[in-house]
Amino acid sequence: MNAPLDGFTVVAIEQAVAAPLATRNLADLGARVIKVERTDGGDLARGYDHAVHGTAAHFVWLNRGKESLAVDLKSARGRAVVLELIRNADVFIQNLAPGAAARLGLGAEELRATQPGLVVVNMSGFGNGGPMQDRKSYDMLIQAESGLISITGTPDEPAKTGIPTADIATGMYCAQSVLAALLRRGRTGEGATIDVSMLDSTVEWLGHAMYTQMYTGVQPPRMGVSHVSIAPYDRYPTQDGQILIGVQSDRGWRTLVDDVLAIPEMADDLRFATNVLRVQNRAECDAVVAERTATFTTEALDAKLAAAGIPAAQVKQMNQVVDHPQLVERDRWRIVNTEHATARALLPPSTFADHEAPMGDVPALGQHTRALLIEAGQDPDVLLRDGIAVQNSAFDRSALDAASTR
Repeated sequence: MNAPLDGFTVVAIEQAVAAPLATRNLADLGARVIKVERTDGGDLARGYDHAVHGTAAHFVWLNRGKESLAVDLKSARGRAVVLELIRNADVFIQNLAPGAAARLGLGAEELRATQPGLVVVNMSGFGNGGPMQDRKSYDMLIQAESGLISITGTPDEPAKTGIPTADIATGMYCAQSVLAALLRRGRTGEGATIDVSMLDSTVEWLGHAMYTQMYTGVQPPRMGVSHVSIAPYDRYPTQDGQILIGVQSDRGWRTLVDDVLAIPEMADDLRFATNVLRVQNRAECDAVVAERTATFTTEALDAKLAAAGIPAAQVKQMNQVVDHPQLVERDRWRIVNTEHATARALLPPSTFADHEAPMGDVPALGQHTRALLIEAGQDPDVLLRDGIAVQNSAFDRSALDAASTR
């Protein structure tokens, strides 16, 4: 069975996380993705670190299955290459600084004037208009401006999330909007101009916290791993560590205290009869639960909670996650090529019964430049000679072969 996006081509002027995540999702669905990069180092995420056999971890995560074109967009000849590739594409995505694409002749209005079926997505930090339109917009800054940091962390200390949440939210909404636009184009023939803002995407994810503020006038507190509206919902001590327990219903509370913790009298304790009361009496509720969980080993309590159907989890360290038995047993890992060696890559979360994601190579900077210049009707030797474009040599096969044996 063909991949869902077989036959669709995406051209992306992208860097960092948000746009590359969006296009990697499209590549995983079978789209051809042409990644346009600067000639002097390419996507800035290439330089974040050298964690994966000399390649940056962010870059490996976000860029498999793409073709890399290294070309100078400040040059008219370089822009002509990209314009020709867009002319034969279905989607164009960019996350340049506000206004930069239009100044390069790559604005949505200009492109779609001659190509009305094109889907154009402009990604930005704060969206079009408003006093912050031209402000810098890294993930951490958006987490702060959106209020995410204000509700993340402990009562004593705010924190940003451990992953680039604002970038990820924006990338996912971008990919979703592209799919919707292509679906509509299939019915009407009309393309789309779409703007996706990091601030809008992240505030949307704040959900219950935002509504709590709007309709109670109260800033939701930072709760650590707990939950402002649910109890018991926290980490609790065991004989040899800790375990997370989250009870979201009154029936679940009764099961927890009756069948797991063996304190049935707590089921009818008026302080804990409903979730609202348990939240009001959170400290007492947590103390009752903690006193009993501390009598179990983590493994024994985890098994007992699972058997009773009580939501619970052990707090995994990253070394435990990469070999998580649930991922291993379900065969979720694949091997992809990178510039210097092979690397493990997780299959996309959406699993099609009749198709597996292609999981293509992570490209070296300018790996596909020559072929793409020819495709765009240009003489590659001239543009490479003049420094308008850069071609990287093929992957180091000896390094790949050596890595595959490790």
